[in-house]
Amino acid sequence: MEFKTFVFYVFAAIMVFAALRVITARNPVHAALFLVLAFFSAGGIWMLLEAEFLAITLVLVYVGAVMVLFLFVIMMLDINVDRMRQGFWSYLPVGALIAILLVVEMVLVLGGRYFALDAMPEPPPAQAGYSNTREIGRLLYTDYVYPFELASLVLLIAMVAAVTLTLRKRKGLKSIDPEIQLSVKREDRVRLVNMPAEKE
Repeated sequence: MEFKTFVFYVFAAIMVFAALRVITARNPVHAALFLVLAFFSAGGIWMLLEAEFLAITLVLVYVGAVMVLFLFVIMMLDINVDRMRQGFWSYLPVGALIAILLVVEMVLVLGGRYFALDAMPEPPPAQAGYSNTREIGRLLYTDYVYPFELASLVLLIAMVAAVTLTLRKRKGLKSIDPEIQLSVKREDRVRLVNMPAEKE
């Protein structure tokens, strides 16, 4: 067995173990940390595939930003883990059926002749001066520029919708109306008082 194949199986085993621990860990913080481990393992596999830009982006964006946000939300919310797990066994048959279907589909796809090692041999090594980051940028902004812009628009709409759905008017909430704040004049808020000078 080649060293590269051995490293791939090590990263794959760690990622599968971490993914299982994400859904089986009782503590939400532990589940988030196992998800970080799964992201790091996926980044290692992408490094083996010579996709350095995707690996670094996965680590920086998901581990450095998204997972930190998840951890902040988990720690700030008072999550009742026992209450969340009350309906676990009632949903287990449906979840097990979906998991079995996913495994069958993966076996049919990966075990077929179209994805075998003969049909998909290892690509030749890249030439000197080749940059996959430059190639990804060229494809994104030439051949796939319209789908890329459409995806950014969909993400922007989702972000605005999330902010709109969370804005609720609650009793006792002290908020400032920007329109009233901008229409205020100096004479309404400031009063000049003329006081005579006093000597000690």
